[in-house]
Amino acid sequence: MFCTKCGKELSDDTKFCPACGSAIGAAAPAAALSQAAPAAVRPETKRYHYGGFWIRYLAFLIDQLVIGVVLFVFVMIGLFLNAGSIMALSNLTDLEDADPEIIMSVILPWILIGLIATVAQWLYYALMESSASRGTLGKMALGLQVIGRDGGTISFARATGRYFSKIVSKFILYIGFFMIGFTQKKQGLHDIMCDTFVVYQRDTLDYE
Repeated sequence: MFCTKCGKELSDDTKFCPACGSAIGAAAPAAALSQAAPAAVRPETKRYHYGGFWIRYLAFLIDQLVIGVVLFVFVMIGLFLNAGSIMALSNLTDLEDADPEIIMSVILPWILIGLIATVAQWLYYALMESSASRGTLGKMALGLQVIGRDGGTISFARATGRYFSKIVSKFILYIGFFMIGFTQKKQGLHDIMCDTFVVYQRDTLDYE
């Protein structure tokens, strides 16, 4: 057997040429692979700038303003449709003498408006936070978006859970909302429960 590099005659069990140091036989492919294999490239990790308490509170106020305008329209419609019944009740000196049908005609529309307001507010948050915009109008105005742990858009079901889990924070004196100010990734209790994050819309930053 001879060395393919320098031509020196070698014994059959030689693994490296004593003259030039080249790998011989089975050692050659392994040596070649070790030299040719590129260094492992560490994948780049996305880093997010998380939305803090005050900017999220401002986004909430913007959303409430939007919802308030819509509800005001419904209230005006309700007043217009029930103007006659309301006037009839206001002219009575004793409500016991009022016709039950008139009373129900006044109460039922407001119950209906309350139900519509509740459903509309849920759908507003759940649909928009699970859409391509990943946020409500208030969040969009301030450059915020809601994402999951994988950095992607959350599902409608998770957005729904996130909305109704805010009720828990209200029951514990709003502490769940104040948690946004001192948790590491600015998560409120509802964010922790649903594994969501509120971040700025920029993809990557130099800090986390």
